[in-house]
Amino acid sequence: MLNVLLPYPAALVKAQSTRTLLISDPHIGWELELQQKGIYVPSQTGKILNKLVSILLEHQPDALVILGDVKYSVVSSGFSEWQDIPDFFNKLKSYVSKISIVKGNHDANLEPLLPESVELLPANGVVIEDVGVFHGHKWPSPALLACKTLVMGHLHPMVVFRDPAGCRMTQQVWLRVSVKSEAFARTLLHKSNIKIVGSVEKTLRKNFGIKLKASELYIMPSFNDFLGGKPLNETKKFGAESLIGPVLRSEYVHVDDSELYLLDGTYIGTLNQLRT
Repeated sequence: MLNVLLPYPAALVKAQSTRTLLISDPHIGWELELQQKGIYVPSQTGKILNKLVSILLEHQPDALVILGDVKYSVVSSGFSEWQDIPDFFNKLKSYVSKISIVKGNHDANLEPLLPESVELLPANGVVIEDVGVFHGHKWPSPALLACKTLVMGHLHPMVVFRDPAGCRMTQQVWLRVSVKSEAFARTLLHKSNIKIVGSVEKTLRKNFGIKLKASELYIMPSFNDFLGGKPLNETKKFGAESLIGPVLRSEYVHVDDSELYLLDGTYIGTLNQLRT
């Protein structure tokens, strides 16, 4: 069962014997880009760590899984990342016994920065109890189709509000998106070079030993609330140039009809309604 942990950009996967905390996109070291442009912003890693520790203390999970983009630099790592990332995870180990990272598009060459006890998971995702998780910059594994609920990051979803005076305010949001199960499964099998023999259901049983259940996708806000994002309600038309990640650019998820929720749980409507 997936529980969104209001008012945080975090969720808890609860089973009978285990509790796994999910966060996404902390982007440690994002201040480097501003510093290179002459804008000095002190390291925010401590604030990110303190927020995460407060959630760990409150909910006492058995494991922590980060859905990608631990660091900000895409390939190389800056000097501050070589300091901040090892220190970040060494401190986390005092509060949660098991830490795993689903690799994101910013996580190239991340391994040297991590303590040995931190596990790196494939970018196409894993199954945690009955929830399938992946970062979102690549197609997920067909094995995740066994889960009714899928969870990804990568998008940093936000909406923008304007008051009558024209003042602009952005807010992070959760997205809940319906999935066209069979069409989505066909695409994932094709992307994995698996030929469909007979039917999608038979092919999934033969190759993965699973039954097709995937019907909903949750898109997590970035755990780093200093980061920006593309305001979804200011995009007039969705397509290949408007959303990031192959899943959201596909026709097999109903992004336009997705339900949007603020971090405090307030339902603010569907994306189509907000765009209007």
